[in-house]
Amino acid sequence: MPRRPHLPPPAVSALLGVALALTMPPLKTGLLAPFVLAALLWYAAQAPAPRQVAGRVWWAVFALTTIHLWWLTAFLGNIFSFPPAGVLAFALYALEGGFFALMAYVVARLVHSPRGRVWALAGGWGVVEYLRFLGPLAFPWPTLGYALLPTPLIQVADLGGVLLASVLILGLAAALASRSKKGVLTVSLVWLAALGYGLTRTPGEGPEQPMRVLRTTFDSFGRATGYVSPEQQFSQMLPVSQSRPPGSVLVWSETALMLPAPPSTVPQFPAPGITGLRTLTPDQNSVISVNTDGQVTGQNVKAKLVPFGEEFPFYRILKPVYGLFEKALGFEFGSLEAARTVQPLSLNGVKYGTYVCYDSVFPWVARQLARQGAGLLVNPSNDGWYQGWGVQQHFWMGRVRAIEQRRWLVRSVNLGVAGAVDDLGRPVQTVDRGDAVQSLDVRPKLLGRQTLYARLGDTPALALLLALVGVGVWRRREGIHS
Repeated sequence: MPRRPHLPPPAVSALLGVALALTMPPLKTGLLAPFVLAALLWYAAQAPAPRQVAGRVWWAVFALTTIHLWWLTAFLGNIFSFPPAGVLAFALYALEGGFFALMAYVVARLVHSPRGRVWALAGGWGVVEYLRFLGPLAFPWPTLGYALLPTPLIQVADLGGVLLASVLILGLAAALASRSKKGVLTVSLVWLAALGYGLTRTPGEGPEQPMRVLRTTFDSFGRATGYVSPEQQFSQMLPVSQSRPPGSVLVWSETALMLPAPPSTVPQFPAPGITGLRTLTPDQNSVISVNTDGQVTGQNVKAKLVPFGEEFPFYRILKPVYGLFEKALGFEFGSLEAARTVQPLSLNGVKYGTYVCYDSVFPWVARQLARQGAGLLVNPSNDGWYQGWGVQQHFWMGRVRAIEQRRWLVRSVNLGVAGAVDDLGRPVQTVDRGDAVQSLDVRPKLLGRQTLYARLGDTPALALLLALVGVGVWRRREGIHS
């Protein structure tokens, strides 16, 4: 009988990566993630040589990021005003795959048995996720733990952050892939405990702080090029910012104000409130608080700049490469100044944990602010650079910051999702559509309890990930010939 044709390993791996992408935000299919990942880990672990293990993982992650970040391809086409330029995004997808492939190669060299490899690959996967929050190339899309946001399981984030949610997925996937009855039983009990924990979480109680948030609809590319002037923006935001409820604090989005230098007073701003601010000297993207007298009471500069957007990593080393794009665009790239530290901004005795746009996908920023006494998280953002999944993914990730710190989150945004999220990560009042500037009055609660994650950070999750690697190493020769 003729043999049935088999798909080549790159095709199988890519299909598994696509399937995993379809369990990630903003799709609400996250409970399927461990099962898809189990198939991927099993398939990679079966490869006969370390290079082949790494290759299968590379193709899977390349496909995963290509689907999950499809909006980035469109964004690059828009920013260069040349749709084919979107292919540049595939360099990022390949780089992301390379990080995971390097991990897989090391694991495969250390662990020879397929059953041992799946455990070590699972732990290594989570370690790479953690590392993607660090350094000049930090870009934590996609992190597995966010897939659990539609479920009560995500509530474990107040114990160990979104990375602990990733551990739940990785642990179950490894147990299934290794076909270990004891492992599946153990991890299933952990999942039941996590589910019970999530189902028993209740919203915190505290005083309400009335706030008015804006959702603007300015073209981000027009704002960046000056086609939409600061005066035009201000004239549209001002009318919907006035006549607020008593005691209400106004929140404007990222770069809602554009000034030559950091001001000491902003008399034109309808204070009291918090607003995004862009200055040229120094070149900073920040958020400021303004009291009823128009005085600036505090400022937080953006802590994490967008790679290849607000900063250009390894600029001196890669100057010849950057030079090609600078020549094509007609200007030289420059990097903004990033914050060295962040601290809560105070208004009328209330400490607000304010951070700007991209900061919201880095748990350490909100964690530092909560540890310093912030009773409420405030995130001025601009999601007008991209469309579709990118907007929703940014909002989803920001919601998990509320869970990690057990703080309400208030968000003012340009062309995204504006409103309030409670300390369980649930949207309470939001607006995400409309062609005109809109305002929304919200009443978030001020909370003060420090979570275990605020105290310990990612240490518990990292310890569990290393334990998964340890299980794999311990079983490194088990079943080599099976």
